[in-house]
Amino acid sequence: MALQSSSPQPSIFRKKSTPAMSSAASYLSAVSEADARARAHGGTPSSTPALSLSSSVTTSSSDTVLDDPDAEFDDALSYPRNPPTSEQVFTTVHSEFGHCANEQYRFMSQHKPGTPYRSYPEQDPPHYILLTTYLSYLLVICLGHLRDFVGKRFRRSAYRHLLAHDGYAALNSDFDSFYTRRLKTRIDDCFSHPVTGVPGRTILLLDRYSPDYNVTMHPTGTRTRGLNISSYNYLGFAQARGGCADAVEACINRYGVSSCGTRLEGGSLDLHEQAEALVAKFVGQEDSMICSMGFATNSTVIPALVSKGSLVISDEFNHASIRFGVRVSGANVRTFKHNNMKSLENLLREVISQGQPKTHRPWKKILVIVEGLFSMEGTLANLPVIMELKKKYKFYLFVDEAHSIGALGPHGRGVADYFGINPRNIDILMGTFTKSFGAAGGYISGSKALIDGLRLRAHTGTYTEAMTPPVLMQVVASMASIMGISPAPSSNTAVQEVAELERLRRCEERVWAHAAPTRLDRPIWQPSSSPATLGHRRHPNL
Repeated sequence: MALQSSSPQPSIFRKKSTPAMSSAASYLSAVSEADARARAHGGTPSSTPALSLSSSVTTSSSDTVLDDPDAEFDDALSYPRNPPTSEQVFTTVHSEFGHCANEQYRFMSQHKPGTPYRSYPEQDPPHYILLTTYLSYLLVICLGHLRDFVGKRFRRSAYRHLLAHDGYAALNSDFDSFYTRRLKTRIDDCFSHPVTGVPGRTILLLDRYSPDYNVTMHPTGTRTRGLNISSYNYLGFAQARGGCADAVEACINRYGVSSCGTRLEGGSLDLHEQAEALVAKFVGQEDSMICSMGFATNSTVIPALVSKGSLVISDEFNHASIRFGVRVSGANVRTFKHNNMKSLENLLREVISQGQPKTHRPWKKILVIVEGLFSMEGTLANLPVIMELKKKYKFYLFVDEAHSIGALGPHGRGVADYFGINPRNIDILMGTFTKSFGAAGGYISGSKALIDGLRLRAHTGTYTEAMTPPVLMQVVASMASIMGISPAPSSNTAVQEVAELERLRRCEERVWAHAAPTRLDRPIWQPSSSPATLGHRRHPNL
């Protein structure tokens, strides 16, 4: 075992040459003021229409020269010689997390008031795509079964796990494991690719190769940098340098790395209360409760909301955490067609008129659960119509804003902000910190009476480990940055997204998303296309 040096290691966070900010709030206030000054004094150069002033490379000053490469590898991106102070954040060139100051490439994520919500129909693929896809799968399946048939008879040692031997049954069923062995293995190099570094505009891949057709993978020792379109880091807060990282480092020095307990047993810090108050103010509710895991927020809170004798009406494409929580609760569940408000209303009429099964007694409560922005489809919930149905049929509404919070709406406050709906009219708002805020965990918000009850009844409030102080500070710093500590005219520009989707639509690309998504999906149909396409895009010149 190699012994490491006892000398203290230097911090990964660069110290600023200027006096340190007393708190994250003062840093974030300076960010807003600096942004306002930058927009008031200068525009985007006409010679760089596609790049902002802060995303184009220049060598005008020592603070903006990119000459500090990472010593570990040659292809790393460069950072400024001197780390930017809070006043320089919006004028310092940074190829990974630079801010776009070009208004031409921004749009306000907001639904036009008075216009009906129009959902985009799912676009069917062309017939030749369907035909070639089915033929591709048919060919691979036939060849796979042929290999199994021949291999079991002439290479029994390689198929030992699929055959009974020495009185033991087969470890795996050849039918159940067929897809994994014969289809997925062919394209395994496209999945679970190891990466390193901070997920910014680009991401660093650890190159690997397989000598046995993707059964095992071996690293080559080289790295390839590619465009990052797979990260949850929507707004760029998950970076290792800058104001949020400095605030997290200061928090570690003060609070340590863990609270070492649950919220009800010595693990509740003043930072938890401050974060919950900030979240409640941000989403527009009376109170909130934070959880150290996003999936557990749904799966542990829903059983505390509904139980036997209650009915949950769920969108058919809701997330697995919602399905798991409903299953654990013991409540009855009915589903309606994805984002189909007519299907939802018909189902509401049926369940209200019929009541509980067999006894036909009235339901104790009816809870409708939808996602604000559906994670796999990229579609928005038709919240205006849902609110009209809520007034008409008197049910409780639960909105999961895991992907929409921080990224949708003129103030970044989710789907309710996008549609201009008062969040107090929504009974329960749920969200996560893993996407827009670059942290971890989730929250549940609502009325104070509701949240006080969940703190005692929900497993996430009584049994789970309290969120760690560094993660809490990351949440506070990033959320306060979106809110804008000082009332600057441009405090909301951090959540104005680049209008790439509209340009793709003008280019007649098939876009599988809503008009204002945070995610953009482009499906690959044929099984042979995945390794070919991804292998081609990992070329160092692309």
